[in-house]
Amino acid sequence: MAIDGRERLLKKLAALSPKTREAIGKAVRQGADEIVAAQKRLAPKRTGALAASIVATSGGAAPKYSQGGRTTGQASDPELTVVVSAGNSKVRYAHLVEFGTAPHENKGLFEGSQNPGAKPAPFFYPVARAYRKRVKARITRATKKAAREAASS
Repeated sequence: MAIDGRERLLKKLAALSPKTREAIGKAVRQGADEIVAAQKRLAPKRTGALAASIVATSGGAAPKYSQGGRTTGQASDPELTVVVSAGNSKVRYAHLVEFGTAPHENKGLFEGSQNPGAKPAPFFYPVARAYRKRVKARITRATKKAAREAASS
């Protein structure tokens, strides 16, 4: 999937002063940390492993076996990229909790028995959608403030 104006945006980001980049990066990280905290509060707590697996990773790459976080296939600015994801090598069921499972017939040891499935317990995407405007506004404010400071100095 191509992003319109992506190259132009990357050139503009590269031209930013280190102070401006730091301010924007701080706003991005603060937004990601807020989202992670809210998702951890909403995640089911049977063992606590799922909530503990929700992390914000800088640099654009999600942990191996994680769900929800997008790894950026295209080159992006690692200083200004944070990926929020759930799951890791020990917790590989985040998507099953988020979206639920359909009833099905078991295979293997319990072949032929009926599995009733599991109801969805959304904890990841509802929070991401709820915080999207707030985080975007924070990043915009930080960008404008840093640009004003750079212009006045």
